[in-house]
Amino acid sequence: MSQNSGDLTAERQDLVVEDLEDLALGEDYALNPEYIDMVVSAADRGDTERLRELIEALHPADVADLMAFLSADYRQEVLAFIAPDALADILSELDTNIREEVLEQVTPAALARALEDLDSDDAADLVEDLEDDKRDAVLAAMSEIDRAGIRTSLAYAEESAGRLMQREVMAAPQFWTVGQAIDHMRQAGDELPDLFFDIYVVDPSYVPQGAVALSRLLKTRRDTPLAQIMEPVSEIPVDMDQEEVAYIFDKYHLISAPVTDPAGRLVGQITVDDIVGVIQEESQEDILALAGVSDAGRDATVMGVARSRFWWLLINLGTAVLASSVISLFEGAISKLVALAVLMPIVASMGGNAGTQTLTVAVRALATKELTSVNVWRTVVREVIVGLFNGSAFAICVGLVAAFWFHDPMLGVVIGMAMVINLSAAALAGIFVPITLEKMGYDPAVSSTVFVTTVTDVVGFFSFLGLAVLILL
Repeated sequence: MSQNSGDLTAERQDLVVEDLEDLALGEDYALNPEYIDMVVSAADRGDTERLRELIEALHPADVADLMAFLSADYRQEVLAFIAPDALADILSELDTNIREEVLEQVTPAALARALEDLDSDDAADLVEDLEDDKRDAVLAAMSEIDRAGIRTSLAYAEESAGRLMQREVMAAPQFWTVGQAIDHMRQAGDELPDLFFDIYVVDPSYVPQGAVALSRLLKTRRDTPLAQIMEPVSEIPVDMDQEEVAYIFDKYHLISAPVTDPAGRLVGQITVDDIVGVIQEESQEDILALAGVSDAGRDATVMGVARSRFWWLLINLGTAVLASSVISLFEGAISKLVALAVLMPIVASMGGNAGTQTLTVAVRALATKELTSVNVWRTVVREVIVGLFNGSAFAICVGLVAAFWFHDPMLGVVIGMAMVINLSAAALAGIFVPITLEKMGYDPAVSSTVFVTTVTDVVGFFSFLGLAVLILL
């Protein structure tokens, strides 16, 4: 991105806020590069009024995107023009690395005011990112109720329902009528959650008995008891992992769900907007983990990225040495028949690709609970048959190519047999490795790839070279 965009036309500079809103985003809802250049140009000229207009024309989520495209110096300038009431929403949308930088630039008093406008779950996430000294200063500047609520949220384990939930809920006793519930909500005003979809009906011990959707509440006569129209609810234990929570929301098509403590009492709620974030976060983690990398972010340093990937590459180096040691067992055979050195990477490569395909399907099935002890053997049989089928198909293709290439039909038979063996082994490894790792308590998305590729390399080299020794030499 150019740091100087003085060639912007006067027409662009004179655009009013309504026009700016249309110019800011492309059809894919991504920020237009031209708009980013306009922000940089206004900052370079010291045109504070124009810079304010450009920032105020954006949705908080788009301001967060803009901050990610700017350098640290420009971010500091933009931060000065963010309205206090919009700061909280923007902070919750920022990338983690940029958020930490921005949080350091905001005064504790301003940050405390911004956090009070957020739901308790989002406020707790932001406070957690602060350094200890600033965290204490921010909490000290907040009201006693908000401070206690954030400390309660932070007491729950990371990535648990308790950390994910918001404490603000709309609850009503069983004996209330529809009219009483509506009147209470009108009187409560700001004490209600900013966003909620259900009224939770509770007993005297504050244990959820059911829920009434707001849409149904508004369509029902005022004198109707809530207990008469409430529906059963899927209660979420406060210590449940957020990935399990997302699974429940997806399975039962929930919009919101009550969160309960170990005694079964209502302590908060989780809404679908939080779950969308969890699903995106978990899927991104799994995709990155399969490749052995982490989310570097747009501001990551070269050394930081290199360090995060070093250990994974080191593990792969160890497995590569293991595969090479298998090859070294057949040095004599390779020296007698050079064609073996030419063809053996084909067998290992095809096995690795086939294993990765099976592994990806298996990891996804485990995450969505489609692969369980009930259907594991049926899945194993299916994948082995697929491996045999594809192995046989490619055995014919590669066997014919090898026989024609080196004028040796038996060499084609050897590589064909090795292909069938390795693709079958790849199917077994692709299923059993992630299942075994999950049983052992490890994340299969993180750990499986190195083991599967090791199996396919070792089996591929050993089967091809071993068969060559038995049949050809």
